[in-house]
Amino acid sequence: MTDDQGYGDLGCHGHPFLETPNLDRLHSESTRFNDFHVSPTCAPTRSALMSGRAPFKNGVTHTILERDRMAPTSTTIAEVLKSAGYTTGIFGKWHLGDEDAYQPDQRGFDETFIHGAGGIGQNFAGSQSDAPGTSYFNPIIKHNGTFVQTEGYCTDVFFQQALGWIRLQSKSDTKPFFAYIPTNAPHAPYKVEKRYSDRFRDKCSSPQSEFLGMIVNIDDNMGKLMAKLDEWDLADNTLLIFMTDNGSAKGSKIYNAGMKGGKGTVNEGGSRVPLFMRLPGFTNSGVDIETMTRHVDLFPTLAEIAHAKIPAEVDLDGRSLVPLIKNPQSDWEHRFQFFHSGRWAKAGLKGKFGKGDPNPDHSKHKNYAVRDEKWRLVNGELYDLENDPGETTDVAGSHPEVVSRMLVAFDEWWDEVRPLMINEDAPLDVGKPFRDQFQKQKESSGIPKWNPPSLN
Repeated sequence: MTDDQGYGDLGCHGHPFLETPNLDRLHSESTRFNDFHVSPTCAPTRSALMSGRAPFKNGVTHTILERDRMAPTSTTIAEVLKSAGYTTGIFGKWHLGDEDAYQPDQRGFDETFIHGAGGIGQNFAGSQSDAPGTSYFNPIIKHNGTFVQTEGYCTDVFFQQALGWIRLQSKSDTKPFFAYIPTNAPHAPYKVEKRYSDRFRDKCSSPQSEFLGMIVNIDDNMGKLMAKLDEWDLADNTLLIFMTDNGSAKGSKIYNAGMKGGKGTVNEGGSRVPLFMRLPGFTNSGVDIETMTRHVDLFPTLAEIAHAKIPAEVDLDGRSLVPLIKNPQSDWEHRFQFFHSGRWAKAGLKGKFGKGDPNPDHSKHKNYAVRDEKWRLVNGELYDLENDPGETTDVAGSHPEVVSRMLVAFDEWWDEVRPLMINEDAPLDVGKPFRDQFQKQKESSGIPKWNPPSLN
């Protein structure tokens, strides 16, 4: 899962000059979900992917200010897969809480290789902070509780470590694995080797050229991943999934596949992203599924494919995609899907994040959307996506019954999620565990150099 790459930021989706040959190959070999939606920003999507529940139900209403912390009561897909005998690893961006109790090693992951905060080098009010002095090149990474100084570009480092771990797992005939590789790229700040960004200098200006260059680097790493799965005889027995966490941050004004909006918006371009799934003998190459699906659906899908039992007390919002994979034309019970950007003000905080009304209920009808197979209601405006996929014409006045039906559903949804927004009043005058643990280790035993795993 990449960070801030949109639906249009792929060659196979029609980009006029961005070439992504490895992702294009995966696209051609996959079952593709063409109407797949996530949240408008990253931490909410990550919490939905991990839990199968609406982000607000996990207490995740923002990307900072303690509102990125996934509720400790939320069961993760990693925990469920472990119960079915899987070993689990994460390599990259967690962004669901930097405090110890929220870290992935407490949420079902056996192997952890992560940066802190919501991006490499970020530091915001509250507990969120990455290691001091880290950067996209030679990032400082927390590996199973110990900080290491890596060498290389962040995306290359994450894939190298993930592939080394996968290679070790491939030697086990009895223990299957779940590898979660959420890259920090192509999130800002837009930094990448010049050989990647220079190829776009005559096509677009900075920082778009760096943004697209970061995607080419991701594509190179995806090529390496697929080559190693082939080399290690894993390709035919591994479900390989590619997706992104929200709409495009810097690519939507270049090419957006005809959609309106990008990252942070509740329009189609803010939530509709790629989802490719490849498992030979289970998925089918080049098959398109046009049914509207959602990030919360991956939890029950992975559990079903892995024959993992979901605890009875887990209240899922998603449904398994397996019936659609088996038959793209299978019946799919109608459901509304709800989007909200969250991100309202924080009471008592100085600066831009403290400006505005901090009461979530007063932001209920700001930056929200409701979707079904035909309609998208966006802040009171209604769009007929079958005839107007670019959301150019508001037809709310012509279809008041549709608006009313969607608003009733939205009210019911809000009443359900509102009591579960447990992070709203969390204090910000707290320590920064990720940073503080780094400093303590640096002073006591030092920061060792990363030992890149062998892939041979």
